[in-house]
Amino acid sequence: MTVVVDTGVLVALIDPDTREHGWAREEAARLPVPFLTSEAVLTEAAFLLARDRFDADELFAMAESGLILVSLDFNAERKHLRALMQTYRNVPMSLADATLVRLSELHRDSQVFTLDADFHIYRRHGNKAIPVLLPEE
Repeated sequence: MTVVVDTGVLVALIDPDTREHGWAREEAARLPVPFLTSEAVLTEAAFLLARDRFDADELFAMAESGLILVSLDFNAERKHLRALMQTYRNVPMSLADATLVRLSELHRDSQVFTLDADFHIYRRHGNKAIPVLLPEE
């Protein structure tokens, strides 16, 4: 199984004050690495961490340790990303979410590790549910 990681999980792994911190750490410890992600997700995570006065250096440390791997080329995938964002403009879909949906399309055996319930709405390849790992609500 390939794990595709979203912004909220990255923030929860770093910020012990988040409600999902314990859950994210427990799940991350049992899942195969590296977790695939995108530069858009890292940008969102760095912004949210800075807002909460956390240094984004931990994101670099996660990459250096092999926990996360940026695995999407915007230039190669921009047509697909644009189409996804147009399809889900009413949700609305962020660029980061579009990159994760696209990663799930490129990695058939993937599961999206997220805090975002919108991944229950999104579909890969137009009509297939995306396997997600979300905390129980």
